[in-house]
Amino acid sequence: MRKQMISLALLALMPLAAQAQEDDGSGFNWNAAATSEYMFRGISQTDDKPAIQLGAGYSFSNGIYVGAWASNVDFGESTDAEIDTFVGWNGDLNDNVNLDVQLVRYNYVGEPDGVDYAYNELIGKATIAEDYTVTLGYTNDYLNTSENSIYAAVGGSWGVGHDINLTAGLGYTSNSGPLDNYMDYSVGVNRDFGPVNVGLGYIGTDNNGEDIFGEDNAEDKFVLTFAFGG
Repeated sequence: MRKQMISLALLALMPLAAQAQEDDGSGFNWNAAATSEYMFRGISQTDDKPAIQLGAGYSFSNGIYVGAWASNVDFGESTDAEIDTFVGWNGDLNDNVNLDVQLVRYNYVGEPDGVDYAYNELIGKATIAEDYTVTLGYTNDYLNTSENSIYAAVGGSWGVGHDINLTAGLGYTSNSGPLDNYMDYSVGVNRDFGPVNVGLGYIGTDNNGEDIFGEDNAEDKFVLTFAFGG
């Protein structure tokens, strides 16, 4: 029973990291997306259903920013929405390296009685030569279980002609508690069509991911996303 409850909590507590702020100057920014399935670190958050996602933030001229991001979720119980709040700093270390550091609070709406899924994560992301990223996340309260967890990932985005971008990523979650470590991966293509970016991704996890979350939630999937921003 404990393993079953931990697995359910693990599924419920895998939200999308707040969007990194990449504006060169200060001001208001926003983003919106419609996606065929909300995936976070290789795990479905909407049980094979689509999601609508909205975000907004404000960036100051010194690189500090604040904001919030929200999505519908479906964990098979009463929880129906995730609302992330974040504060961070974004700046160029030199001509080739940009650093983004943020503290994210993952919040949930409609949790069952007696359940508290909320937790914090510190996330750092370095963008190198505009095309490559290295991400490191840490929480001392993984899945609200008081266990430490580290998430490490590398990724890239490359223009391949005709305004088409190819993306790829590989991540690894390392836990100090009873849950197994697991790997996630993704490849995709995207292209701007006027104000809309259309992306198609292939996302999945290794066998450990499927053992923890269940095959239906962690199996390889194609995800179609329409994103807007300003």
